[in-house]
Amino acid sequence: MTIDAFLTYIRCELNYSVHTVSSYTCDLYQWAEFTTKGKPETLKPELVTTADLRLWVVGLAQQKCSNATVRRKIQSVRAFYRYLMTQHGLKSNPASDLQLAKLSKPLPPYIRPADTAEMIDNMREHTLSDDFLAVRNALIIDMLYTTGMRCSELTELLDVDVDTVKGELKVHGKRNKDRIIPFGNELAKMIDKYRMIRQRTIGPTTLMFVNRDKLPMSRSSVYYVVSKTMKAEGVITSQHGPHVLRHSFATDLLNNGADLAAVQQLLGHESIATTQVYTHITYRDLQSNYKLAHPRASKKGG
Repeated sequence: MTIDAFLTYIRCELNYSVHTVSSYTCDLYQWAEFTTKGKPETLKPELVTTADLRLWVVGLAQQKCSNATVRRKIQSVRAFYRYLMTQHGLKSNPASDLQLAKLSKPLPPYIRPADTAEMIDNMREHTLSDDFLAVRNALIIDMLYTTGMRCSELTELLDVDVDTVKGELKVHGKRNKDRIIPFGNELAKMIDKYRMIRQRTIGPTTLMFVNRDKLPMSRSSVYYVVSKTMKAEGVITSQHGPHVLRHSFATDLLNNGADLAAVQQLLGHESIATTQVYTHITYRDLQSNYKLAHPRASKKGG
């Protein structure tokens, strides 16, 4: 009944991502360090009580951990105990009685459609050149917004999974779940040009996006490309990065009448509740437009 066995289980059996497993590892070993007073190898989960866990939570609060961090750590311990109950016959979960701190739900940052269109149009001008990096970076911006894929999905995208004739690509998403995303002629033309320049510059490759040394692009390098472009184009948003383009993709689809379940499928969300956050953004826009356009909206009683 070790933490390592649980981590192996979620990685190999449940196909959790590297980043998720890393979070569980950090949380559980920090808890074990506290519980065993610095000797995590002596941890005996079956002897831990809810009172012990409450002391740990108090310690986290004293360390000024945010509510979000405390929630995540509690959920990690809960998951560990659920594993022990289902896989090792433990009788109870002492973490189930811990109360989770409430979180505020800030709306995800996104870009106004006009600003997105201007940025992408400006980037497409780079495709008139034969510079590999300029064309690749322009395609990264366009593809992230046009498909709504995650940064990690883009860096792992295989060249064979992008079909410009059918206008669709296959994304290998979280927990090894694949999904098909359609795209239009404009993006297809950009992809074809990029492939031509890539072949001439660095030769054949199995990955869609690579650097000049034919190595896979890292998440940080994609973030740098997107962030630098947004700032250079004067895009107004609270954050700059690939996920903002994903948020903008979802928001613009819903604002233009797309079905919520269809957007959920395109984004690869397991729960439609995750997708519903974007309906709050569209409602906020509706309120804003109403206040600007209706003659009595700003008057008392309007």
